[in-house]
Amino acid sequence: MSEPSQQIHHINPSDLETFVHNILVGNGVSKEHATTISNCLVQADLRGVDTHGSNRIPSYMKRVRQKVLDPSATPELTQITPVVASVDGKNAFGFVSAHLGMERAIGMAQDFGIGMVSIKHSNHFGMSAWLVQQAIDAGMMSLVFTNSSPALPVWGGRSKLMGVSPIACGAPAGTERPFILDMAPSIAARGKIYKALRRGEKIPTDWALDGEGNLTDDPARALEGVMLPMGGPKGSALSIMMDVFSGVLSGSAFAGHVTNPYDPSKPADVGHFLIAIKPDLFMSLEDFKSRMDYLYQRVVGSEKMGGVERIYYPGEIEQITRDKRLVEGIPFTRAEIEALNEEAEVVGVERLRVE
Repeated sequence: MSEPSQQIHHINPSDLETFVHNILVGNGVSKEHATTISNCLVQADLRGVDTHGSNRIPSYMKRVRQKVLDPSATPELTQITPVVASVDGKNAFGFVSAHLGMERAIGMAQDFGIGMVSIKHSNHFGMSAWLVQQAIDAGMMSLVFTNSSPALPVWGGRSKLMGVSPIACGAPAGTERPFILDMAPSIAARGKIYKALRRGEKIPTDWALDGEGNLTDDPARALEGVMLPMGGPKGSALSIMMDVFSGVLSGSAFAGHVTNPYDPSKPADVGHFLIAIKPDLFMSLEDFKSRMDYLYQRVVGSEKMGGVERIYYPGEIEQITRDKRLVEGIPFTRAEIEALNEEAEVVGVERLRVE
């Protein structure tokens, strides 16, 4: 039998979004911005990316109380050329800056075929796939880059220098599922280690090294060490690419100087890079979507290797999880719910209730 603190309870997605929204407003976030942030966090929960969902609220609120994240800031957008814009995040929530940036990128792409936005002085924006989905909902293809605090050594090194910054992209389809890629350059996202620590679980021994450079299955020791890049030098090179496009280009922190979200000493100064592309630039939209549907069918219908029951398209497992959780609710441990309710009590909003 599992410990009471680790027993799973399912929360209605709508109730969870309202709960998160109220906590944010109680901490000085405007209702408009709170709507954006709470929706993004719950979208991560729905897709099964629990490491980047509502469980992040305690760490975000701690940064607000430590005054290293400005809950009331309004990002500032500057148009550079007809197809290029920049956003100064003003140390607001990364969700707000990135949502504004993708909105502008989509608008430029609708008018000119492509839109590019560079974002500086931002913060963690959770799961990258929500930005890809924002573009897909507008009928757009997209590229989404960000940098992050040091967690990964460069290939051949042993100290933290690069972030485990995700690379994400996507494209709409016709009747089949859209293409959504959202992956970290490490073997596993660092958020999965925080999740294992929170739940008292072990991690696979190929995810990270401890502070002495040894493989470990202990999430606490892993957080003292470094993440391991996927594909050796290839994962390392991807993490450097994220820093070039997100940090160097934007004017934000880079080369290991992005502040860890759990470090209360100073603002994070994260950079992002977003591109939206109109998919019917070279053919009709009908032809494009038909070709995307054909690609999906070819991928999932491929001949399977031994032991494989089903082939999934990138992003498909998360979309299936979303469909399931919309009906069944989002799973949380009792300990996770208690941590969220502690934040509710701080600002006097109604607690999450579980049976």
